[in-house]
Amino acid sequence: MKQMMLSGTAMLALAGCATSQSYGGVEAGPATVAEAPASQPAPAAIPVPNNPLLADWTGPYGGVPAWDQYKPSQFGEAFTFAIDEQRREIAAIVDNPEAPTFDNTIVALEKSGQRLGNVQIIYGVYQNNMLTPEFRPVQEEWDPKLSAASDEITLNPKLFQRIKAVYDSRDQAGLNAQQKRLAERYYINFVNNGANLGDAEKQQLATINQKLASDFGSFTDKVNSDEAKFTLATEAQMKGVPADVKSAAANAAKSKGVPAGQYAILNTRSAVDPVLTFASNRSLREKVWKEFVNRGDNGGANDTNALIADIVKLRADRARLLGFPTHAHWRMENTMAKDPAKAMDLMMKVWPAAVARVHEEVRDMQPIARKDGVTRIEPWDYRYYQEKVRKARYDLSQEELKPYFKLDNMVHAMFWSAGQLYGYDFKEVTGTVPVFNPDVRTFSVTNRKDGSQVGLWYFDTYARPGKRSGAWHQAYRVRTRLLGDEIVLNSNNNNFAKPGPGEPVLISLDDARTLFHEFGHALHYLTIDVNYPTFGGSQRDFVEYPSQVNENWLMTPQVLNKFARHYQTDQPIPQALVDKVAKAKTFNQGFATVEYLSSALVDMKLHLKPDGIVDPDAFERQTLAELGMPREMVMRHRLPQFLHLFQSDSYSAGYYSYLWSEVMDADTWAAFEESGDVFNPTLATRFKEDILKTGNETDRAEAYRQFRGRDPDVNALLRRRGFPVNGASSTGGERGQ
Repeated sequence: MKQMMLSGTAMLALAGCATSQSYGGVEAGPATVAEAPASQPAPAAIPVPNNPLLADWTGPYGGVPAWDQYKPSQFGEAFTFAIDEQRREIAAIVDNPEAPTFDNTIVALEKSGQRLGNVQIIYGVYQNNMLTPEFRPVQEEWDPKLSAASDEITLNPKLFQRIKAVYDSRDQAGLNAQQKRLAERYYINFVNNGANLGDAEKQQLATINQKLASDFGSFTDKVNSDEAKFTLATEAQMKGVPADVKSAAANAAKSKGVPAGQYAILNTRSAVDPVLTFASNRSLREKVWKEFVNRGDNGGANDTNALIADIVKLRADRARLLGFPTHAHWRMENTMAKDPAKAMDLMMKVWPAAVARVHEEVRDMQPIARKDGVTRIEPWDYRYYQEKVRKARYDLSQEELKPYFKLDNMVHAMFWSAGQLYGYDFKEVTGTVPVFNPDVRTFSVTNRKDGSQVGLWYFDTYARPGKRSGAWHQAYRVRTRLLGDEIVLNSNNNNFAKPGPGEPVLISLDDARTLFHEFGHALHYLTIDVNYPTFGGSQRDFVEYPSQVNENWLMTPQVLNKFARHYQTDQPIPQALVDKVAKAKTFNQGFATVEYLSSALVDMKLHLKPDGIVDPDAFERQTLAELGMPREMVMRHRLPQFLHLFQSDSYSAGYYSYLWSEVMDADTWAAFEESGDVFNPTLATRFKEDILKTGNETDRAEAYRQFRGRDPDVNALLRRRGFPVNGASSTGGERGQ
C-alpha cells in the first residue's frame, strides 16, 4: 500500500525514526508466475467530492500538496471517501476469481490506498506542525477511526488467505529475491498484527488499537499544551544569557502580549537549554528547569500519567493476545536487534562507563560551584557549571562558537556537502509552490550530473504555537517507480527561536549537529530508489544510521573553512578555535550519554513488563535508582513528556535505536577517515548505493556488510565517546528482516 495508516497499529510499520511518514517506491519487477486476469467490466466510477484534500497533487515537481487550500474541516469528508475507496480496492483484490498470485494480490495491495495516503500525509503535517484548536477535535475523532480502517484490512480473513497462498508458494512461483522478501513481510506483518486470531480475539485487538490511537492523540495534545507555557524573567534575572537568546525571548514576550522589559522563556528545549547554560541567576535556572522537566507531570488537566499507564497496559495486553511475551518483543520482531536482550546488552556495555564519567564531570564542577556558594550540584546547575569547566579547561565557550554558526550558512554547508558526496544541487524556490506556513522555505533538488529533478525539499525552521517540539524529518512522497512517483517531496522541521526583523539566527554547535542530522534523513529519503513501496522505509534501529553519519561532515575542515564564518566580519572560524573544539570533543560525554541512555533504558524496561501494570512516576524513579542514575541530572525525556514513546507506537521499545545506529555510524566514519579523504568519492558512492538507495529492499545487516566488508565494530563508538574499550568487537551477525 502506498501509505500505511498513521495509527500505532500500522499494518506494515517499516518506516523510521524521526521520519514521521515514509513509504518507498518501485519499478515493476520481472514477470511473475501468473498472467494478470482477463479484464473484467469496470464498475461505474464513483465521483470524487469537490474537496481539496481529495484532489490529485498537481503543478511542478510531479505535483505538490495544495497547502493554501486545505482546512481542518475538510478531513471528515476526505477520510470518509478515501477509506471507502480503499475498501473497494481491497474488495476487488479479495473477490478476484483468479488464484492468488504475487501480481494480483501483493502488487495490487502495494497500489491500493493512494488517495488515502495523500490525505494522511496532510493529516500528519497538521498533527506535527499545525496542531491548532480547530484541528484538535478532528484528530480526536479520526485517530481511532483510522486505526479501525487499518485493522479492517489486516484482520480481513479472505485477504489474509490470499496473502498466505502467495507466501506458501513463494519458493515455487519464480519470484525474485525482492518479491519473495515482500511476500514474507506481508505475511509476517499480517500474522503479527492479528490475522490468525479468532473472531472474538480480533474484535478485542481492534478495540485495543482504537483506544491506543485515541490515547496517543490525547498524550500529544497534553504535552503540546504544556509546551505552550512560558516563564517570565526580568532583565536582571537574564544576566549572563547571550544577546541573541535574550532577543528571541523578548520577541516571544512581545508575541505573548507581555509588557516591555520582560522576557518570555518558552517551554521548549531550544529556548530552555541556553538559559540553563548561561543564566547566572540560579533561582531562574531552577524555575525554568522545573517547568520544562515537569511537562505532563503537574497533576492538572495536562497530566499524562494516567494516559501512560493506560497505554502501557493496553500494549502489554495486545502483545499477549498476539502471542508475544511483551510489547518490546512484539515491536522488535522487524528490527536488526530482533531481541530486546541484544539491545539491553549493547546499552549496558556503555552505561557503566557513562555513569562513571558523569561522576568525574561533577567532581570537576564542584570547585567552581563552591566559589558561587553552591555546595551541591543540582540538575539545573549541570549545564551552567559544565560550561564553566569547558571554559576553564579548554578556554572554549559555546558563545565563542555561535557567531560562526549562522543558520543560513549552515544550511548552505549541508547543501555543499550533499553535492560533494552525492551529486545533489539545491536551489531555493520559495514562493513558487504553496506552503503550510509563511516561514516555510522550499528548495529544488537536482542531479548535478544530468540536471534531472530529484525532489523538492521543504524547510520549516522556527518554533510556533501548535508545532510540536524537537526536530524531525517527514516524507510526503518517495521515489516509487511502481506508482510512477519519481520526484521526492520531503521536509525538515526544526524549532529555532525566530529572530527579530533583520537579525541573524545564530545556533549552537549542538544545534548545528541536529541540523545536519535531520538533513541526513532528508538525503536518505531523497536517495531511496526501490522496487516496492513497502521497502521505502527502514527498520527502526537502522533509520537513524544515515542521519547520524551525516553529522560527521559538519566539523570537517572543508565545511568549516567555507561556511563557519563570522556573521559580522565574514572571517572564517580561527584554526585555534577549531583546535579547541577538537581537544574538547569528548568533553561532557558522560552527561550526553547518560541523558540519552537513561531514557532508552527506561523505555525498554517499561515495555518488558509482561502485565503492563505501572505507576509511571514510581516506575521511572525506581528504575533509575536501580540503574544508579546520577542524582545531578535527569533523563533527556521523562516519561510524562516522552513523545517518542506515547504519540504513537513508533519508538516504543525502540529508543535504543539511536545507540544501535551510532555503532554503525562511528564505524562508517572510521572508514572515511581511514581512506585519507572524508569526502572520498568512491566511498561516498558505495554508501549511497549500498545504504541510502536500497531502503529496506535487502537485509540491512547484509547491506552494512556489503558496504563495510564486515559487521560494525562497537569499539569505534566507545573510542568516539572517550570511554574505555572493553573488548566487545561487533553488534553481531544477526540477520535483520
